[in-house]
Amino acid sequence: MALVPPVKEQSADVIVASVDDANEQALDTLRALADPPTRRFLVIVDGGWSVDLHAAVDLGVRGVLFRKEFNWRRFHEAVYAISEGQGAFPTELQGRLLDQVERTVKEVLAPRGLTASGLTIREIDILRLVAEGSDLEDIAAKLQYSERTVKNVLYGLMKRLNLRNRAHAVSYAIRSGVI
Repeated sequence: MALVPPVKEQSADVIVASVDDANEQALDTLRALADPPTRRFLVIVDGGWSVDLHAAVDLGVRGVLFRKEFNWRRFHEAVYAISEGQGAFPTELQGRLLDQVERTVKEVLAPRGLTASGLTIREIDILRLVAEGSDLEDIAAKLQYSERTVKNVLYGLMKRLNLRNRAHAVSYAIRSGVI
């Protein structure tokens, strides 16, 4: 594995790491470079991918290029996409990642009443109505809840996500793509 750590005084939009195989050892090395934890990595893989994709994404891996498919155009496109906050994964890994997300939603989130956004359906419904300008009385009537329930849902959501007020909660929901 050949990794060159970034210079501490400078910040990089994207860190490019080249690995023989994407395995636990490679993730350990990326983990050491993921300081601060907001780093975004493009990993060039010479061999195979045998590591959990969720773990790689959690570390900041936002793109992967397999050496056998490498060319400078793809490299440039991947670095640009990652620097713009997008991802750049081969279709094979995209499929695996989507399968993992689907399993997580079905087996972990759904049994707890959560969606992939981390919000419940009820929270999303209430936030959608708040965003439309409805007051508590209107929301309670439309969703057939008591006003107290609506207040409690909003309070619990804001406390759990450390949001300051309803406007902040609506802003969070918009940025999360749920409304």
